[in-house]
Amino acid sequence: MTAARSPLAPDAPPRPGLRERKKIKTREAIRGATYALVAEQGYDSTTIEQIAERAEVSPSTVFRYFPTKEDIVITDEYDEPLLAELAARPADEPWTDSVRYVIRRAVHLAVTEQPEITTLRARLMLEVPAVRARMRETLTGIGRTLADAIADRTGLDPDGLEVRVHAMSLIGGLLEATMYWAEHGHREDYADLVDRAIDVIEHGLPTGKS
Repeated sequence: MTAARSPLAPDAPPRPGLRERKKIKTREAIRGATYALVAEQGYDSTTIEQIAERAEVSPSTVFRYFPTKEDIVITDEYDEPLLAELAARPADEPWTDSVRYVIRRAVHLAVTEQPEITTLRARLMLEVPAVRARMRETLTGIGRTLADAIADRTGLDPDGLEVRVHAMSLIGGLLEATMYWAEHGHREDYADLVDRAIDVIEHGLPTGKS
């Protein structure tokens, strides 16, 4: 999840070394094989052995890169580049504006560059309990990383209750926006749903009917 270059970043970092590029290529081959097989025959019918054969690697190689089949589905190469982009936002920009900018850019890239994979991932999160459970578990770790980013920006304690609650609220809001998107057949604009989720976190629930 850490090596690929995000197109969000303004300044190109040093090119990864040969060994790291090979690792990225292998991870991408495994992911591509998994998504193709799932699209053809469904998630439950897709085995690690089939994935390995399609990706032209051994089953042990698949497990070396991804501890579970669910990890293949829910991970990508963009977490660290996105966090770096978040840290690079102007220091005087309101925190929520920075978060909104980076998340909207990430969603835009997902739905324009990999639309089939993005919709399939969302559908699997909705339909497959194991995928959904693993995603929630993984997001807990991402939430702690986000708490560190919030602390760096605000000067608050990353282990403080307020920072932890805010970070996990953002993570939970994004997950629910994704689930809502899948539940409604991907008909609504994904970025707009994410915006609405952030609005709720920032401003609370909209006023109900009197």
